[in-house]
Amino acid sequence: MTHLHDPSVILSDLSFTWPDGTPALRGITAAFGSGRTGLTGANGTGKSTLLRLIAGQLHPTAGTVSVTGTVGYLPQRLNTAPDAQVADLLGIRRPLDALRAIEAGDADPRHFEAVGADWDVETRARAALDALGLPGIGLDRPAREVSGGEAVLIALTGLRLTGDDVVLLDEPTNNLDLPTRRRLYDMVLDWRGALIVVSHDTALLELMDATAELHHNSLHIYGGPYSHYREQLAVQQAAAEQALRSAEQSLKQEKRQRVEAETKLARRARYARTDYANKRKPKIVMNQRKTEAQVSAGKLRGDLDSRLEDARQTVAEKEGQVRRDGQIRIELPDPDVPAGRRIATLGEYTVQGPEKLALTGPNGVGKTRLLEDLIHGRAGALFTDRVGYLPQRLDHLDDAATVLESVPAASAQAARAGLARFLFTGVAVDRTVGELSGGERFRVALAALLLADPTNQVLVLDEPTNNLDLDSVTELVSALSSYRGALIVVSHDLDFLQRLGITTWLELSPASASSCSPSMHLCPGPPDSGRNHSAGRGSPRPGTP
Repeated sequence: MTHLHDPSVILSDLSFTWPDGTPALRGITAAFGSGRTGLTGANGTGKSTLLRLIAGQLHPTAGTVSVTGTVGYLPQRLNTAPDAQVADLLGIRRPLDALRAIEAGDADPRHFEAVGADWDVETRARAALDALGLPGIGLDRPAREVSGGEAVLIALTGLRLTGDDVVLLDEPTNNLDLPTRRRLYDMVLDWRGALIVVSHDTALLELMDATAELHHNSLHIYGGPYSHYREQLAVQQAAAEQALRSAEQSLKQEKRQRVEAETKLARRARYARTDYANKRKPKIVMNQRKTEAQVSAGKLRGDLDSRLEDARQTVAEKEGQVRRDGQIRIELPDPDVPAGRRIATLGEYTVQGPEKLALTGPNGVGKTRLLEDLIHGRAGALFTDRVGYLPQRLDHLDDAATVLESVPAASAQAARAGLARFLFTGVAVDRTVGELSGGERFRVALAALLLADPTNQVLVLDEPTNNLDLDSVTELVSALSSYRGALIVVSHDLDFLQRLGITTWLELSPASASSCSPSMHLCPGPPDSGRNHSAGRGSPRPGTP
């Protein structure tokens, strides 16, 4: 129960419509109190939009958002200025610069105003970074030089330093390696105030006090973590399925009774016509009985029609309670890659044929940089021009372009047909990319990659499960498992990698004191799986000149 003085978020009949007229949220009413709440739901249901409304970045089309206390917000995509520093990610650049100016002898009152009571801001910031396992990152370091996972951790640390009453996190574990995720989990468990977390990370959602689900413009809050929510939902859906079957059975019975009644009425009418033709009774009596029979038949038909309509409405109501959520459908044609065909080289390793290779390693070791260097010809080599690349941050998409314009195809009709398999139908294809949620944006990038014609012979994927709901991840696994081209994938989602059927595991280790470049090792299996990676490694497959 949320007390009056507790930090809280109250949504009253909240609606939001994008400028092009596309509705994002309609009539949402709910309340978030203190404690940890996981916000889940399928891609495109409006979770990120809801956080932006609570944060004040968007304004409701109708209804209200009421927040008690200050709000901190960590978005999916950290957009920083070109000259941004780690201090900017932490949100302490202004007081830090002012503090250093004062220490240098500048007594401008504006500096004292900027510092306020934060005289120990630098000490607290360094202590917080040390606690997260980032002791070597300087506050003046350019933000562009830190990895995506490090940037998220640093920004999250900044929110902790600020001490906002209500904190909103949108997919905070994207790009984080396993040790870093565990540190984030510890931070979340120790969080004070109201914390609302949008995530598809089930381990993170298990740490929540409550789980809220956004589904078809309804927001329901369940007590307990994600697993408890799934159990409650399963019970509800089983009951809804049973209620639907009962309603359908009742409808069949009403239809059968309607047919039987019409048959009896037709038989009576036929007998009455025979009696009338044979003049078995006085005419006045038969006319009276005919009138009575018509009135009785009309009343019976009216009663039966009313019961039949009630049964139909009950079926429609019960159908609405049973979920039939759409899922992306990915079918990849054969890219015709022979088993012995050289596809790419990574360091001393050569990727051959339809090989599935996972590139693993801790945050900041250079996995993303290695993929970018491969794609842009700065390192390694690609031996085909049919290459599909999915970058981690999706910055390659044009925010001003529409969904339809973002997917190359032989015709607009072909593009629309392909996009429908990624759940973009009707006017949704005319929305601009900048208006999309993280999950929707990812689906556009994935569609552009997988709908390429001719089919890509190698897919290079950097954290492909970021922002995808669990059902979509399953569909992606199904498609990539049967893909007959080469696959090079970076991911911290071990469950996803193991379901893919990875055939080769390459681990990127930090640079040693005697080398400026990270080292690459061929591993017998996935990391953190109980194996000793310092022994038993195979030899790299030599690159072929």
